[in-house]
This record gives sequence, C-alpha cells and structure tokens, in this order.
Amino acid sequence: MNPERFEALAEAFGGDVARWPVAEREEAAVLMAAQADWAQSVLAVAGEVDTALYAYAPPKASVGLADRIVAAGPRPARGRWMGFLWPAGLGAGLAAACAAGIFVGAHLSAAIVSAEPSEAVTMAASDQNFDFDLDGEV
Repeated sequence: MNPERFEALAEAFGGDVARWPVAEREEAAVLMAAQADWAQSVLAVAGEVDTALYAYAPPKASVGLADRIVAAGPRPARGRWMGFLWPAGLGAGLAAACAAGIFVGAHLSAAIVSAEPSEAVTMAASDQNFDFDLDGEV
C-alpha cells in the first residue's frame, strides 16, 4: 500500500482502521508501522471529520409543518366534468375494443360461410402453405 492509497482510505472510511475493508487492513498496518507519525496524523484528521459528522443532527421540524405546507399548496386544477369523463373514456375504449373484436370475427366467419365447402378447404390449405403428396410425388 502506498501513502496515497492510505490517505484515500482514511478519507473514505474514516480514522478508525477497523471500519476499513478487511482486505486493506493488513497492508495499512504495515504502512502504519513503517511511517507511524505520518499515519497517526492522517488518521487524526480523518477522526476529526468523523467526530464532526457524528455530531451533526438535522433540525427537527415542528409537528404540524407538513400539514401546513400541504394546506398552503395549490389545489389541482380539475374541471367540473373531469370526474365524469375519465371513467367514460375508459368505458368508451372498452366498447371500441369489443366492437372491433365483433367486427373482425363476423368478417372472418362470413368469408368462410359464403365460400363453398371445397373452396373453404382450399382456402384454408393455401393459407397454411402446405404441400400435399396426393400422387406420391412432392
């Protein structure tokens, strides 16, 4: 471990080496033994930052603050008919989907019913693109 890596770990994980990643602790201990004064000063600075962070407490809001903010906010602009039109729009979409299904089903069944039986079989077979082996030849 080099001194730059040691400083980066101290800045990221704080002045307590026990909170550092396990894989880095042994190499940090070797560097701390080789450069004890320097390592102690780096850890002391990181420890001061840790102390300041632990001492910080966010300010507490008063009990009714959230209710007052919501009450003071603008009301959503909703038209008089919006409550009626939204469900009606959903119903119209469902009715259109049902009508389309009925139309397609009637159209397909009318094409099959209007054709003669032999034509219906021929149409069905030609739509599937099958090759029939009637004479033993393909």
